[in-house]
Amino acid sequence: MPDGTTVSQGRTWAAPTDESECLGEAVGLVYRSGDRTLIDGIDLQIPRAGRTVVMGANGAGKSLLLRLLHGLLLPSAGHVRWGGRPLDDALRQQQAMVFQRPVLLRRSVAANIRFVLKLRGRADQARVDATLDEVGLAAHAHQPARLLSGGEQQRLALARALATDPQVLFLDEPTASLDPASTAAIETIVNRAHARGTKIMFVTHDLGQARRLADDVIFLHYGQLAEQSPAQRFFDDPVSQAARDYLDGRLVIRKSSK
Repeated sequence: MPDGTTVSQGRTWAAPTDESECLGEAVGLVYRSGDRTLIDGIDLQIPRAGRTVVMGANGAGKSLLLRLLHGLLLPSAGHVRWGGRPLDDALRQQQAMVFQRPVLLRRSVAANIRFVLKLRGRADQARVDATLDEVGLAAHAHQPARLLSGGEQQRLALARALATDPQVLFLDEPTASLDPASTAAIETIVNRAHARGTKIMFVTHDLGQARRLADDVIFLHYGQLAEQSPAQRFFDDPVSQAARDYLDGRLVIRKSSK
């Protein structure tokens, strides 16, 4: 097995070599809805550095995994830890999440940023202005957020998340409905945040985007962790058959009985 990749019970992932390299972890993570098991016994370690991209076919559990890691959903079994601590409200305050469809306040562009900063006790105008300038929305500061284009709304959602300097930024397919120019703008903002030290957890179904962004890849299959490995190794020589089929466009999703 290549260096950096471990195998357990048929599942594959790259584990940090020591605790100082591990920012978060999920142990025995399970999520059930009624009689269906949607996340099924996931064990993974999240490296402190880099951009972790979560991939898998539709229904693999990508969005659910992010919500569990961020504490928006409670697991049916297992637990999530960040920095060795159980996930709680204080830890969640150090994180932020951006969804595929922007969730914005019916206020001005600037007021959306100001509202989040006020909740954190940091609502100074200089910070609002700097945040909007960073994402290219300074000229729209006094415009109602709902009048922005789709790409601009997503940039505002991202700006609002980044305004508080989160330790971890979760992104759930933030460019899925955007044109190439808007997608490039979002990726640029994400890369800047990463360069400043923000941990990135990015869900995407776009292979090109994953190749551009990923430092390591988590690949889910039927709610299980099929593989986690460094990005180049994942794209060049995936270990799991499910990942090979996915990258070749041959993965057929069957209706789960779980």
